[in-house]
Amino acid sequence: MARPQMLKLAEVLIEIDMSRAAFYRMRARGSAPRLFKLPNGQLRVRRSDLDDWLASCETAAA
Repeated sequence: MARPQMLKLAEVLIEIDMSRAAFYRMRARGSAPRLFKLPNGQLRVRRSDLDDWLASCETAAA
């Protein structure tokens, strides 16, 4: 079984066209995609979590 694709936070921010500060505000409100902290301190987002989050944003806006 293939491992899920993990995106760096910088890649996510570019894809959703959002600043780091705005992303962290959303995260504090509990409305951002789930983040994983690696042992080296870097943050990652699963591609599937990001896609699910984007789909929920579309549904909420409709």
